[in-house]
Amino acid sequence: MYGKAFAPEYQGALTTLSVNSSLTDVLAAGTEQLRAAERAGKPGEAARSGLAVAEAHRRLGRVEDADRAWKASYRAARQAEDVAAMAWALWSGGTLARQRGAFRLARRLLQLAADLGERGGDIVVRGYSLAGLAETGRIQGDYEAVGRLHEQLLAEARRRGEARHTVWALEGIAQMHRNTGDYDTAYALFEESAEIAARADDRRGHAWALRGLADVVSVRDGDTERALELLSEAEATCRAMRLSSALAYNHKMRGNVLYRAGRYAEARDLYEQALAEFREMSEPRGEALSRLGLAKSLARLGRDRAETAAELAELAGTLERIGLQHARRMVARAYDELGIPDAGAVEARPAEVTR
Repeated sequence: MYGKAFAPEYQGALTTLSVNSSLTDVLAAGTEQLRAAERAGKPGEAARSGLAVAEAHRRLGRVEDADRAWKASYRAARQAEDVAAMAWALWSGGTLARQRGAFRLARRLLQLAADLGERGGDIVVRGYSLAGLAETGRIQGDYEAVGRLHEQLLAEARRRGEARHTVWALEGIAQMHRNTGDYDTAYALFEESAEIAARADDRRGHAWALRGLADVVSVRDGDTERALELLSEAEATCRAMRLSSALAYNHKMRGNVLYRAGRYAEARDLYEQALAEFREMSEPRGEALSRLGLAKSLARLGRDRAETAAELAELAGTLERIGLQHARRMVARAYDELGIPDAGAVEARPAEVTR
C-alpha cells in the first residue's frame, strides 16, 4: 500500500510544499526562505531552502542558476556541520551534472552524496543518490551494470511504501525493457507506474509514465492517435507544473510517434521545437536525440544524402564523446534505415578481417 507522494527535497520551512507545486511557486517560496535564513544567520536552514531553489532552477532548465544554488547550499550545510544537508546538495549537483551530460562528474557527486547520506543517517538521500547513479548508468546504456541496482531500489521503495520512488524505479526498468525490444514487459511496468502515480497524486511521475506508454503504444501497436492522446495528457501536466525538461522530452516523443506514422513534415516541426527547447536549457542528450530525429525526418523529406550522412557522422561523434551507448546504436540503425552507408563501419571492416 502506497501513501501520498511527497517531495523530500523540499525541506525546513518548505516541507508544506507539495510534490505537485508549480516550480515557479517553489522558486519564489525557496528564495524567500533562503534570504530570511541568511539574514537570521541560520546556515542549516539556508542550506535546506537553497536545495529547493537549486532544484526549481534545474527543473526549469536554468542550469547556471541551479549550479550556483546547489554549491551555495553545500557551503551553508558544511558551515552548519549538517552532513545530511551536504548530501542533499551533492545529490542536486550530481543530478544537474547528469542533465548537462557530464556523466563522470555526476557519478562522482552522487556517490559522495550516497556516502554522506549513509554517514548522516538519512536513508532517503542515500536512496535518491543511489537511484541517481542507477539512472546515470541507464541513460548511458549500461543496462547490465545498473539493472540489478534498479531492482534493488524498487524492492526497497515497495517495502517502505514510498510511491514516488517506486514509480521512478518502475519507469527506469520499463525503459530498459523497451530499449531492448521487450515491449510487453515495458508496457506492463509503465502501466503499473502510471496507476501508482495517479493514486499517490504524483503528477510528475504520472506524466513520465504516460510518455512511456505512448512510446510503446506507438512502436508496438502502431496506434498513433492513442499515443498522441497520452502525450497530450502528459503535456498538460508538464505545462501546469512548468516542467521544462519533461515538456521538451514530450515534444521529442511526439516527433517520434509522428515519424513512425510517416508524417514526416509534422515530425520535423516537433523535433525542431524540442531541439530549441533542449538548447535553451543546455541539455546535450535531449539535443542530440532531437537532432537525430530531425535528420531522419529531413532525409525522408528529400534532403541531400551527403548532408544526411555528414549529420549522422557528426552526431555519432557527439554521442561517443558524451558516452551515450544506446543513442549511439540508434545512429547506427539510422544509417540502415535510410539506406546510407556508415563510413565508420565501412572503414572498420578491413581492420577486423586483418585481426
